[in-house]
Amino acid sequence: MASDTVLLVMDMINDLVHPEGMGAKTYVPLCRERGVYENTVLAIRRAREAGTRVGYVRVGFSPDYAECPPGSPVFSKARENGLFILGAWGTEVFADFAPQEGDLDIIKHRVSPFYGTRLEPFLRAQGIGRLILAGVSTNGVVSAAVREGHDRDYACVVLEDCCAGATKEEHDYALAGLRRYAQVTTAAGVEF
Repeated sequence: MASDTVLLVMDMINDLVHPEGMGAKTYVPLCRERGVYENTVLAIRRAREAGTRVGYVRVGFSPDYAECPPGSPVFSKARENGLFILGAWGTEVFADFAPQEGDLDIIKHRVSPFYGTRLEPFLRAQGIGRLILAGVSTNGVVSAAVREGHDRDYACVVLEDCCAGATKEEHDYALAGLRRYAQVTTAAGVEF
C-alpha cells in the first residue's frame, strides 16, 4: 500500500508550531496538550519505515506579499505581523518534523493545499491515491485537504492526534464534519 500513499504534514512551520514562533499563542498550547509533537514524529517515522513517501505543505508569501489576499480574514494580517515570509525561519518546517532530501515540498498561498500549487500534478504523476493528513489547523488546511482530496477521488485519512485547531472546540467540530469524507485515526493506529 505504501507506493500509492503519501503522508502530508501541513503547515507545521515555525511561525505556527514553534514555541517561539509568531503564532505560538494560537497553536502551541493545544499541540502540547494533545501530544501533537510526539504523535507527528511517530507518524513520520512509521511512514518512512513503511516506505511511504512524506510530503510537506507550507503556507508562505514572497517578501512583498504579492500573493497575499488583502481582504482575507485568514491572511490579511500576515503582512502587518511579518508572518509567512518564504525563505525566512518562520516558514521552515518545525525541526522535530524535519524534511529529508527527496521529500515533497509544496508551497501554498491559500488555505487549500491544492489551490494554485503543484500538489495534484505530483500526486497524479506518482500514482498516489491515498492521502494521510496531519497539521494545523484542523479546521483550516486539514479540512480543505480532506474536502478537496475527496472531490478529486483520493482516499483521505486524518491523523487526529497529529492535528490541532486554535481551540479544542475548533478541532473537535472540524473532525466531526470530516468523518463523513475521511477515515479518522491516530499516528499509532494508521496503516501505512
